[in-house]
Amino acid sequence: MIRLFLKEVNGFLDSLIAYIVIAVFLTGMGLLMWVFPDTNVLDYGYADMTTLFSLGPYVFMFLIPAITMRMLAEEQKSGTMELLLTRPLTDLQVILAKYFAGFFLVIFSILPTLIYYYSIHQLGNPSGNLDSAGIAGSYIGLILLGGVFTSIGIFASSLSENQIISFIVAVFLCFIVFSGFDSMAGMDVWGDFSLEIAQLGILYHYDAMSRGLIDSRDIVYFVGVSGLMILLTKLKMESRKW
Repeated sequence: MIRLFLKEVNGFLDSLIAYIVIAVFLTGMGLLMWVFPDTNVLDYGYADMTTLFSLGPYVFMFLIPAITMRMLAEEQKSGTMELLLTRPLTDLQVILAKYFAGFFLVIFSILPTLIYYYSIHQLGNPSGNLDSAGIAGSYIGLILLGGVFTSIGIFASSLSENQIISFIVAVFLCFIVFSGFDSMAGMDVWGDFSLEIAQLGILYHYDAMSRGLIDSRDIVYFVGVSGLMILLTKLKMESRKW
């Protein structure tokens, strides 16, 4: 399993697409935080990283499916999936190796944004005048969100041999799970159940963590959704044997 994990990470880092995806993410977030007039910190006048944590999830909706779209789809298309499963690995071990490889690459993409934190820390008046607890909670929420999106991307990659189809399905599912339930909760038809509907989506739990409140229920939610998507991926892989 560790060998497969390292193979996936090395394979991605050896490809041009890895650096294009990461560069697009960092460039996009950098422009939003420091250049574009409606969102940049310098014009906003407050030492915080709201732009990164409010717009980052929407960038992730495209970044992470681009990372995961090939992980199972390419194996199925090239016929190497059967060869891979002849090794002493279970379906779950294959899925977890690819999941953790994708998750590692997501964290690898997030790490350079710590430069933004240092810059804003220095720009504060006085220096260091910012909500570090809230930023730490937001980073944890963004990392857990990346874990959920990675699991969704792996599941989408198992549905088709075509990487483009896997990418589109992953983007759609990420959007629905992130903000779809919150949008549904805003409809008048649910009555007193609106809050319960909102709690099914990621946005409710992500916003709570962005306020610096690390609640075990939110962590359990993120881990639970990731586990559910991994289970669905396992069931999909097993169905090919029927």
